[in-house]
Amino acid sequence: MNGRTFSGTTFVLRCDRETADSGNATLFADIDVLRDEGIAAVIVAPDAPSARSLVMRMNLSHNRAVGVTGADGALLPRAADGVGAVQPEVLLALLEAGFVPIVEPMAYAPIAAREESVEADEVARAIGVALRASRAIFFHRAGAIANPLTHDPIAELTAAEALAFADDDRFAPDIRATMRAAARGVRGGIGAAEICDGRIAHAAVIELLTEQHLGTRVTGGVVLAA
Repeated sequence: MNGRTFSGTTFVLRCDRETADSGNATLFADIDVLRDEGIAAVIVAPDAPSARSLVMRMNLSHNRAVGVTGADGALLPRAADGVGAVQPEVLLALLEAGFVPIVEPMAYAPIAAREESVEADEVARAIGVALRASRAIFFHRAGAIANPLTHDPIAELTAAEALAFADDDRFAPDIRATMRAAARGVRGGIGAAEICDGRIAHAAVIELLTEQHLGTRVTGGVVLAA
């Protein structure tokens, strides 16, 4: 596998706080590699302050990051169970112009006329499905999904297996939420989802553009009707 396989497609990367705060993370360099391969990237930040920090840090040298919230272009309407139907036009316009959108996990509640915090995992899933992303990557400090019996890292799960693990209380709530979002994203049409540690040098490039697994890949599943 090489980057040209994905040329002309979009990746969605859900950044966690550990990666956002790490001085050694190579996220921005990895974005450069993806762009060189013709791959557009959308970053979903873990929270609003992290999003603003990522925008500022990327623009210190790159001058192409743009912060986006759920209210911008009515991108992320609030729904009773989280994020409603994504309206991706603002993201598509920014990507077409060569910018890297960095999304705050804030959904727009039109009736209340305010923004409300939502889970970044769910935002990444919803955006990935709306953009028909070829890959979604979820950075998580765990690095991979571990077999609950042997504690060995699992290289690959089907969407069904990931959803079953997401209901297993032997796993911590945060990794269960990540597995659920990854599995639902794949079932919604994302090509595959990766769960890995974003603090590892060039994690996104190694995991997505080579045959080496640093974490767990979630793949396979029936595409749900829109």
